[in-house]
Amino acid sequence: MASTNSMVWATVVMAALAVGLTVFAAARGGGAAAQGWVVGGRILLQILPLLLIAFAIAGLVQVLVPKEQIALWLGEKSGWRGIVFGCLAGAVTPGGPYVAFPIVTGLQKAGADVGTLVAFITGWSLWAIQRLPMEVAFIGPRMALARFAATFLLAPLAGLIARLLFSGFTRQG
Repeated sequence: MASTNSMVWATVVMAALAVGLTVFAAARGGGAAAQGWVVGGRILLQILPLLLIAFAIAGLVQVLVPKEQIALWLGEKSGWRGIVFGCLAGAVTPGGPYVAFPIVTGLQKAGADVGTLVAFITGWSLWAIQRLPMEVAFIGPRMALARFAATFLLAPLAGLIARLLFSGFTRQG
């Protein structure tokens, strides 16, 4: 589980980076700093609805699904069921990391184990169903099938390896 201290540390690092880049942009002149903040604000407005929905899902999973159910279906003793669920749930989760990672955090806090969570993230990265039409359109069906077939076992394998190597990791934070 991500601890409060690690979240604070990440925030401090990101804030320092933003301040440093703002100072660098201001030194370049020509309104680059202001322009950068305006562009960043536009991006925020574009992803804000998805962020709100993702955080709502993360919170709702924690309060609606009993921890015992999460432990049974997604916990350390869920076996292959948890890993397969993680892969499939990741594959159908739309959006970028700002959508997927709040969901992973919600599942983690609700009691999902590291194997399931790694399977989710890997399935989301490699099996993204919403990306398939674009993939087929750009690289063709044969290449898309070859890419999917070559990576098919990676998501469950990553989940299994994570469970074997880092069992108990999500509880320790």
